[in-house]
Amino acid sequence: MKYILSCIVMMLCMSVYGQNNNSLQVDTMKTQNLSDVTVTSRRAGTRRLGGAVNGVMIYREELFKAACCNLGESFTTNPSVDVNYSDAATGAKQIKLLGLSGTYVQMLTENLPNFRGAAAPYALDYVPGPWMSGIQVSKGASSVKNGYESITGQIDVEYLKPDDEEGVTLNLYGNTMSRMDANADANIHLNSQLSTELLAHYQDDYGHHDVNGDGFHDQANVRQWNLQNRWHYRSRNYIFHGGISMMKEKREGGQTHESEKGKVNSEKFATAHQLYKIGIETNRYEGYMKHAFILDPEHGTNIAVMTNLSMHQLDANYGHKHYDVNQKIAYAQLLFETNISEHHNLSAGLSLNHDYLREKVIVKSEKFATAKETTSGIYAQYTYNLHNKLVAMAGMRVDHSSRYGTFVTPRFHLKLTPNEIVSLRLSLGKGYRTVWALAENNNLLASGRNLVIDNLKQEQAWNTGLSSSFYIPLFGKTLKLNAEYYHTHFIEQAIIDYDSNPTEIRITNLDGKSYSNTFQIDVSYPVVKGMELTAAWRWNDVKSTYGGKLMEKPLTSRYKGLVTASYKTPLGLWQFDATLQLNGGGRMPTPEPHPLTPSPNGEGGASGDGTPSWDSRFGAYEQVSAQITRWFRHFSVYIGGENLTGFRQKQPIINAADPWSSTFDPTMVWGPVQGAMFYAGIRVNFGRL
Repeated sequence: MKYILSCIVMMLCMSVYGQNNNSLQVDTMKTQNLSDVTVTSRRAGTRRLGGAVNGVMIYREELFKAACCNLGESFTTNPSVDVNYSDAATGAKQIKLLGLSGTYVQMLTENLPNFRGAAAPYALDYVPGPWMSGIQVSKGASSVKNGYESITGQIDVEYLKPDDEEGVTLNLYGNTMSRMDANADANIHLNSQLSTELLAHYQDDYGHHDVNGDGFHDQANVRQWNLQNRWHYRSRNYIFHGGISMMKEKREGGQTHESEKGKVNSEKFATAHQLYKIGIETNRYEGYMKHAFILDPEHGTNIAVMTNLSMHQLDANYGHKHYDVNQKIAYAQLLFETNISEHHNLSAGLSLNHDYLREKVIVKSEKFATAKETTSGIYAQYTYNLHNKLVAMAGMRVDHSSRYGTFVTPRFHLKLTPNEIVSLRLSLGKGYRTVWALAENNNLLASGRNLVIDNLKQEQAWNTGLSSSFYIPLFGKTLKLNAEYYHTHFIEQAIIDYDSNPTEIRITNLDGKSYSNTFQIDVSYPVVKGMELTAAWRWNDVKSTYGGKLMEKPLTSRYKGLVTASYKTPLGLWQFDATLQLNGGGRMPTPEPHPLTPSPNGEGGASGDGTPSWDSRFGAYEQVSAQITRWFRHFSVYIGGENLTGFRQKQPIINAADPWSSTFDPTMVWGPVQGAMFYAGIRVNFGRL
C-alpha cells in the first residue's frame, strides 16, 4: 500500500509540473507564426473488422485501459472473451469464447498457429502485455487459411514491429499481491530496408498470500524470463519477417503450512508433516520465418512461405505426482493470393503440421508415452466483394492426418451492408481438433481424484452464427449497437466428466448430445467529448451429456453483464477507466450420490464417504476494476485496482486440510480466488538512444 500511495503523490507532483510545462508550450505557440498545422485525434481502442468474418481488433489504446501484464489480463474490458482460473493451486488460466473453453479457440501469433498442446494450460502468461501492438478476436468458424482447428473462433496476437518508429520503451509494474514486472523493447533501423527489435520481460511473484486461511497459496508464485528478437526486411518485391524467442518459467504453489486436522489425516496416509507442494518448470523455444514475394503489386498477386518451429519442455510435480513432457511442433504453409479483378479474390495454399509429444507420468507407477501426428492439407478460398456492400467468402480445405485419415473442412461467410447504418453477417463452418488430453489438462493432476483418460477420438463440430451491427446517428454522435447469436454443435468431443464418479475425473468421448448457444448484445456511445460508455449482455446455454444425462456444463456462468466507462481530458493529460462485470451463476459438478448440505455460493467440502457436500449451484457475483493514467510527453504513470468489490470464492480448494486424500480437489473454481488488488506502474518512451 505504501508503494501505491507514493505513486499517487508522484503522479500529483508530476501533474503540476506537466501542467506548467504544457501551459508554457501553449503560450509559446501563441507568439509564433506557424506554417503548418497538424491535427491529431485519439484512435478508438477497438475496431470492428471490415471483412466477412465477425470480429474486432483490440489496439494498445484499449489494452492501456488496464494493467494488462500479459495476454490473460488483456480482456478485462472485452464483453466476448472470459478468462478464468482453471484451478486454485497452479495458476493455470483458460479463455472462454462462445461459452466454451479456450481449447476450441485457435491461438495465433501474427497469423501462425501457436500455443497448442502442452503450452495450453499456462499459455496466457507467455505473452507479455507490453509486447503486443494489438489482438484480433474473430468469432465462429474463421478462414480456412490458418487450418482446420478454429471451432469457436480465433485470437491472433500482433507483436510490436521492428519497422515501427525507432526507439526504446520501458514498462515497470507492481501490485499489492507481491508481483513485480519489468518489460523493455527496443528497435533499430539498420538501414532503410532492414530493422530489428529486441523484447525483454521479467516477472516475479514472490508473496505467500493465504487470505482465506486454508493453508494454500492464494496464487502460485511465478518467476519468468522471456526474450524475443525480431527482424524485418523489405525491398521492392520481397518482404521478410523472422525471429526467435526463448522463455524460462518457474511456478510454485501448494501449502504454506499444514493445519492440525491435516496432520492427523496425513498420518493415516503415511505422509505426516509433509506439505503438499506444486512445482512446475518450463522451457520454451520458438523460431519463425515469413517470406513474401510480390509478383504483381497492381493485382496484389503474391506468394508467401511461412514456417514456425517450437519446443516446449515442462517438468511438473503435483504433490507426489510427477509429469514431464517434451513437445516439438513444426508448421509450414505455402500461400498464393491474387485479386483476379476488382470484385474477385482467390487464395490457395498448402500446409504441413507435425506434432511430436513425449510424456512421462509418475502417479502410482512410472509410465512413458510417445505420440506423433503429421497432417498435410490443401485449401482454396474465394472472396466476392461488391463495393463492400456485399462480401461473400467461401473456403474449403482437405487435410490428411497420420492418425485420423482424410477429412474435409468447409466454411462460408456472408456480409451485407445495404447502407451506412446497418451491417449483417452470416457464418457457417466446421472445425476439427486433435486432443492431447494429458498435456492440455496436466493441471488436473493437482486433484486428489484419479485422472482417467479414455482412447479419444478427433473432435468435430459445426458452428453457425448470425450477427448485426448498427451505426445510429443520435444527438450528433453515433450509437454503435451489435447483436449476435452463435450455435456450436459437436459431433465428436472430449468431455471432462466431474459428475459420474466422486473420486474420479474422466476425460472421455461424447456419448450423446453436446452444444452451445450464445446470444450477445452490446452498445457503445460517446456521452460527452472524450468519454465513451459501453454496455454488454451475454447469455450462455452450454450443455453436454455426462453419464448418459444431458446437463448444463459445470463451472460455467449462465450470463455476463459488462459496463465500461473511459474518459480522457481534452488536453489528453488524464485518463480515467472503470469496468463493472456481473457474472451469472451456474451448475456445480454433482456426482451421484450427492448428499447436499446447506452452503452459500457453492462452497463445501466432502462427506465421510467421499461424496461431495456442496451446493448444486453457485450464485452470481460482481467485480469492479478501475485505473487512472497520467500522460506526459515521453512517459505515463498509472494506478488502479482489480476486483474492488473484494468478492472471492471463499473455499476454492475442496478439503484443503487433507491434500493427500482422494477428496482433495482444487479444480472446483467458478469465481475469483483473490480479493481486491491494487497496482501501480510507469511506461517510459526514451525515443532514439
